[in-house]
Amino acid sequence: MSKQHIMLVGAHCGDMELAAGAIAHKYAKAGHKVTFLHLTAGEKGNPPHLSVEEYRKQKIKESEEAAKIIGAETITLDYKDAELKINDETIATVAKLIRQLKPNLVITHWTDSIHPDHAACPKIIEAAWLKSALPGFEMDGLEPHGMRAFLHSENWEDPNYDPDIYIDVTEEFDTYLEAISKYWFVMNSKSFRYYDYYQALGITRGCLNRTTYAQTLKYPEGFNIRRGKEIPGFPV
Repeated sequence: MSKQHIMLVGAHCGDMELAAGAIAHKYAKAGHKVTFLHLTAGEKGNPPHLSVEEYRKQKIKESEEAAKIIGAETITLDYKDAELKINDETIATVAKLIRQLKPNLVITHWTDSIHPDHAACPKIIEAAWLKSALPGFEMDGLEPHGMRAFLHSENWEDPNYDPDIYIDVTEEFDTYLEAISKYWFVMNSKSFRYYDYYQALGITRGCLNRTTYAQTLKYPEGFNIRRGKEIPGFPV
């Protein structure tokens, strides 16, 4: 089996770890390369005892601790929390990273979200994917790179998400819980019970998957259409 590079792109440190960290660990354990790319640190949800800049440093450190447990690499860009823009500069930056890192698959937020950074993220990725793949865009001599696939993950702030793919993460779930517990906001938020929610979501998705735990993914709209001469899986 050829080894793949899976890149999980989140608007903030902690987003993709929560949404798909067990899936990431499953693939990292199997020897695939896994990278978390955070477009911002998510620093403006800072606790009272820390400034925004202090919390940014803390979240980056937490992301490194979580990634180590999962078996992944982690990168955090310098964009500001709650100010993520869909513009040429951001798209070019992400496109250049795609050429440098050469992921085969990107997993990111669902397109519908109550958080504007989350909603911006898949649009940035989609535009960057195209720009990275087209040879007409010159980027410091980097060769064009087209990813094989692009999927969405399940986040509590992203409504109208209906999964297409259920993945058994029973063996990975305890490690996943250990990894997400490295984030202060996961364990201490007064506004949302992150740890309890994602543990319960893993159980709920596992029930539907007929396994102890599961996490889910979704195709971009229209990508799950199958065209051919017969019903997929039922040859004529």
